Amino acid sequence: MDLSYVLLWLLTVLLEGISCQGVYAPPNVRIIHSGLACNIEEERYSERVYTIREGETLELTCLVTGHPRPQIRWTKTAGSASDRFQDSSVFNDTLRIVNIQRHQGGRYYCKAENGLGSPAIKSIRVDVYYLDDPIVTVHQSIGEAKEQFYYERTVFLRCIANSNPPVRYSWKRGEEILLQGSDKGVEIYEPFFTQGETKILKLKNLRPQDYANYSCIASVRNVCNIPDKMVSFKLSNTTASPSIKLLVDDPIVVNPGEAITLVCVTTGGDPPPTLTWVRYVGTLPEKTVLNRGKLTIPSITSEDAGTYSCVANNNVGNPAKKSTSIIVRALKKGRFWITPDPYHKDDNIQIGREVKISCQVEAVPSEELTFSWFKNGRPLRSSERMVITQTDPDVSPGTTNLDIIDLKFTDFGTYTCVASLKGGGISDISIDVNISSSTVPPNLTVPKEKSSMVTREGDTIELQCQVSGKPKPIIMWSRADKEVPMPDGSMQMESYDGILRIVNVSREMTGSYRCQTSQYNGFNVKPREALVQLIVQFPPAVEPTFMEIRQGLGHSVSMKCKVLRAYPTRVLMYEWRLGNKLLEKGQFDSQDYTELTVNILAKEHYGTYNCSIINEAGAGRCSFLVTGKAYPPEFYYDTYNPLWQIKSQTYSYTLQWTQMNPDAVDRILAYRLGFKQAGQQRWWEQEISVTGPIKKGELISNNLTELVKPEPYEIRLTPINRFGEGDSAIRIIKYSAPINPHLREFHCGFEDGNICLFTQDDIDIFDWTKQSASTRDTRYTPNTGPTTDASGSKHGFYMYIEASRPRLEGEKARLLSPVFNIAQKNPYGSSNTAYCFSFYYHMYGRHIGMLNIILRLKGQTVTEIPLWSAHGNKGEQWNHANINIHPTTSFQLIFEGVRGPGIEGDIAIDDISIVEGECAKVDEPAPTPASGITGILVHIWLYRVFLFLSFLSHQR
Repeated sequence: MDLSYVLLWLLTVLLEGISCQGVYAPPNVRIIHSGLACNIEEERYSERVYTIREGETLELTCLVTGHPRPQIRWTKTAGSASDRFQDSSVFNDTLRIVNIQRHQGGRYYCKAENGLGSPAIKSIRVDVYYLDDPIVTVHQSIGEAKEQFYYERTVFLRCIANSNPPVRYSWKRGEEILLQGSDKGVEIYEPFFTQGETKILKLKNLRPQDYANYSCIASVRNVCNIPDKMVSFKLSNTTASPSIKLLVDDPIVVNPGEAITLVCVTTGGDPPPTLTWVRYVGTLPEKTVLNRGKLTIPSITSEDAGTYSCVANNNVGNPAKKSTSIIVRALKKGRFWITPDPYHKDDNIQIGREVKISCQVEAVPSEELTFSWFKNGRPLRSSERMVITQTDPDVSPGTTNLDIIDLKFTDFGTYTCVASLKGGGISDISIDVNISSSTVPPNLTVPKEKSSMVTREGDTIELQCQVSGKPKPIIMWSRADKEVPMPDGSMQMESYDGILRIVNVSREMTGSYRCQTSQYNGFNVKPREALVQLIVQFPPAVEPTFMEIRQGLGHSVSMKCKVLRAYPTRVLMYEWRLGNKLLEKGQFDSQDYTELTVNILAKEHYGTYNCSIINEAGAGRCSFLVTGKAYPPEFYYDTYNPLWQIKSQTYSYTLQWTQMNPDAVDRILAYRLGFKQAGQQRWWEQEISVTGPIKKGELISNNLTELVKPEPYEIRLTPINRFGEGDSAIRIIKYSAPINPHLREFHCGFEDGNICLFTQDDIDIFDWTKQSASTRDTRYTPNTGPTTDASGSKHGFYMYIEASRPRLEGEKARLLSPVFNIAQKNPYGSSNTAYCFSFYYHMYGRHIGMLNIILRLKGQTVTEIPLWSAHGNKGEQWNHANINIHPTTSFQLIFEGVRGPGIEGDIAIDDISIVEGECAKVDEPAPTPASGITGILVHIWLYRVFLFLSFLSHQR
């Protein structure tokens, strides 16, 4: 009795140690493709490759485990995946790209992190397959002459097609397949300056029989079910490269608003060339109308000007190209300036001295520009005292000058400069300049009260410089303190009245502004300038703008509002309010923050606290939401298949969760559980009471019953404490029947593409490989490995480990079966069902290592139990093994191959089956070396304890 008590106590301690392990776990990820891949070989060149046809839908699923539930993000090599597909799928388990394009191929990474340990990252390379239509181009050896392809000329037919994987080309003449060496007059080769397979067909010294119909077939060997594509070209004695003619002038000068048509015709070429129009800079205007060789631009504008080209192409020789320029007439920006006495450098106009009046416009085309001068409305001609000149267009385009020599009183008056275009259709520009005794140079001042302007951010401000003189020049505004653009984005802004108006002023606009007289519309004298200071006031910028603080009743809460920047910084005031109730106000001294503390939190202290920090420009606000709400629960996703079947039409689900920050607020009293069928409106709710405090990491469970198969359900879980309802957590649960919902029978011969959902273990050194005798490399290591599958077929598949280099002695490869559920008697009970596990194995070679079979039991913890082992050479034959297993929970079977001392050590397995019931004949496990896995030792120890306790209970 005493002994049984001691053993029972030891068992209790050990079980508590196992059950109290935290459910928090770092993330783990695995990528599977949920779409249909072209190539089902997922291991290629030692990396996972997903091949897909262009235009299909890519679906990659990231299977993630870990608690708390890890956050998932998909990325792609050379940038974020979000640059290339819908942003919403970047953070989902499943990455979905509809109508995938070739540029979207590359390596995709799934990254999962939950704050525990390092992030888990897995990658897969996506290879997009495509084949474009091939194109045949024809060239001749004697230059690129425009004449026809006559007899005794050498002709090259080149075929090219974009593809992935690399394309293979073949040629036909009529129905005859052309091969290298099949015709002395034909040579098929690949040019040295390109890469790929054979593509050029060379016809040497053209013969009459070479005039025929040639076909180029491009093929990617039906990968991804991409069919071959073919293009044909008929070679004749009239085959010629294209030639064209433009039936328009060059250049073409038109007025704005007119319609223009460019006509391009072919003058040669066989086969008939196709005509296209392009623009030298930019694209064709949207309003352009194309009709074969005609290009029409209705209601033309200055933006439509440029060089337009007609291009003809028939894939023979080089394309033909002809161009013309369209010039749209325009006159704009009429300016003038006065140069008083250029020789004596006097700023004033004086009788007896010289005065020069200059007039400038922008004209297109510049060669059509003409000027006329008038005095008081009468035409003015050049004379000895009135000299009219036009400057060199290359030096100062569009400029004319009127020099008045030895100015007399009678010369005072209004002088008019008129700019015209010879072609007409454009309104003239007329500029009046008044010369009189009152014509004086400019003077620039800033009103004293306007020299320093203060405004608030977001307002409109006017900076002013007063300019006098006759005529008044244009004022140019720019930044004086830094080389930055003006508010409109330019480096200088023009003002005709001296006022600079800035709308929606920002704090970055604070600084010095320079106003300056320009030479335009005034005197050509040394510029006058002045400075204006702009000061932009802005309300305080504070942090935090918002913060949520959760605290339980009876505790203290402190809130701090900090000033980051403000102008002006003097006389900063602060106010603390709870809702509309003023709590505290004051003035800042030397510190840059204000703090409010609630020493003992009561229910009436919950709410939103606002701290306003105020200066002359306004207020900045910190907001604090003080609440006693419980944090949301965190659903536990890593429970293996928490489902069981009650009836054929219904199922139950074990919902498990942990509580986030359980000690942050008052103790949780209950949970409100709501659930509904996905897509329905009505929620069903129930309350789950909590008897004691919840520990961090404690796993809480609740069974949901009578769920209708196979409907998904939306689950909402809300914690409740003295404050009231906390934050809810929502998830979807789905019924997905496992491979073997209640295992009765399982068979696998590794014939299908997904190898019966067996997977490679991530912790091993190398992998098992799918193979058949018919596809096995003829250079494989002799005297080891099978020559057929277990059924004797050379075309059947099996799984094997390759012992050749770089494998080393003792390295392991582990192949994991799918996870199998077992039929339970009730939701809380376990099954005593026995299963017969059988398989064939092949261990031939003098360096054979070891084959181990391990049973992995799934639950809150994972336990691995050795079942069977064999080592050494078993001969050139397939052997059969039967093992009885008695799993107590969901389980997997692991095939562990261990590499022997040399390369003749290949081990293979095939034809695996699991059938309910005992085996007729059982292979006893061979002795296995002691394992260092604690889980296995604990399992074996517990098993003996259970047997012993069972024996004692029978004795009692």
